[in-house]
Amino acid sequence: MASSKAAQSEATREALLAAARLLFAERGYAGTPTEEIVRRAGVTRGALYHHFRDKQALFEAVYEQVHTEIGRQIVAAAGAAPGPWEKLLAGNQAFLDACLEPAVQRIALIDAPAVLGWDAWRAVEARHGLALLQAGLQTAMDAGALERQPVGPLSHLLLAALSDAAMIIARARDVRATRREMGETVERLLEGLRPARR
Repeated sequence: MASSKAAQSEATREALLAAARLLFAERGYAGTPTEEIVRRAGVTRGALYHHFRDKQALFEAVYEQVHTEIGRQIVAAAGAAPGPWEKLLAGNQAFLDACLEPAVQRIALIDAPAVLGWDAWRAVEARHGLALLQAGLQTAMDAGALERQPVGPLSHLLLAALSDAAMIIARARDVRATRREMGETVERLLEGLRPARR
């Protein structure tokens, strides 16, 4: 009995997340009333507030979900690359590729900073992206593909550059051309961190 109640509770939470994600992607945070979310999810308003303190908390959970999926894409792309340098490049490019998705643009890049505030937005971004970036940079340094230096500051600066590139892509008139330009720029930036050839 308890396990079926827990399963029902989890199913309700997942239905709310799925409905909210779809609506936030289509209409944005401001254009999505909670009444529409519960209607689309097929649950009651009470169920919404049982699982989430308010609409902003629901949005933050959707944003976390989006970042989790981006992280999986980064790991898959890096895992398919042959060496540490190529893995680092592939992971960064996978992040920028994810930013081509309209749902990612709307939820993670346009609405999240405004809805959550910079600190909360950046905390989620750091929680999901910073560890991956640090691991990629450290592995590349250990393999001699990057000049040795403190990984912490470098990963924070690179994450900020990638985040800004993603924002620029999301707001561009021609997202594909802008994505290509940003990808090339990130690659040149990383090339500048490679050891000097003797």
